[in-house]
Amino acid sequence: KVLRVEAERDELEEVTEAYEVSMVPHCVFIKEGKVVDVLEGADPKGLFDMVAKHAPKVAEGVEEAKSPEEEKKVLFARLEKLTKADPVVLFMKGSPQEPRCGFSKKAVAMLEKVGAKFGHFDILSDESVRQGLKEYSNWPTYPQLYVKGELLGGYDIMQEMDESGELEKEVVLKEETIEERLQGLIDSAPVMLFMKGNREEPRCGFSSKVVKALDDCIGGDAYKTFDILQDQVVRQELKTFSNWPTYPQLYVKGELIGGCDIILEMSESGELKEALI
Repeated sequence: KVLRVEAERDELEEVTEAYEVSMVPHCVFIKEGKVVDVLEGADPKGLFDMVAKHAPKVAEGVEEAKSPEEEKKVLFARLEKLTKADPVVLFMKGSPQEPRCGFSKKAVAMLEKVGAKFGHFDILSDESVRQGLKEYSNWPTYPQLYVKGELLGGYDIMQEMDESGELEKEVVLKEETIEERLQGLIDSAPVMLFMKGNREEPRCGFSSKVVKALDDCIGGDAYKTFDILQDQVVRQELKTFSNWPTYPQLYVKGELIGGCDIILEMSESGELKEALI
């Protein structure tokens, strides 16, 4: 708790003498009955820095406000998950049952005509997604169609592909085996970490330690993560696929490097950086 007290110099001579006030404004920072800092004169930046220095830290469990860059990073991580929520995802206005614009209605009709199985997201239900996806995809309008997490295009491109017969080839996907799906996830980035939570919010101590080791070694933008807590099929099947019973699991160029203990040992010995480059 911070208590702010103001006093007129001429009205409280005992106070001004006790704290040796020679000019105004005169700011005194007191902690547990002792003077810990003094700032004399009008110095807004100095006052701001001193308040930041002596103000109590944010209590444990209370989330600090995120910078715009951090908020964007969190939003983009969410958008990536949404684009991969199904093999084919249509971001539209409304739902397939109740489209709320003509282009969305026609996009749904095209997908249904070719027999595509697709998920959807109603951008009218979430303004942060509606605005953020435009920047994420570098595509300014809706609907937007994603296949396996990659943007296929908007209504005009869908229409062109439908007329040429290409749309059906792109959106009517053959059923993947679980092995094919797991291998696809592993190969989706040169450095791929299967973990509990994500890079911004690890959900277990081992995952947190591995994220820190990777961030220190190659930086947070040099690898991708997959949250096994969001997909129980992947969580269970990857153990058998990799013959590795625990998480996190780190893959480099499609090959399993190991789990937390191995990664931390490699980090301490300097071998991790060589393996990741």
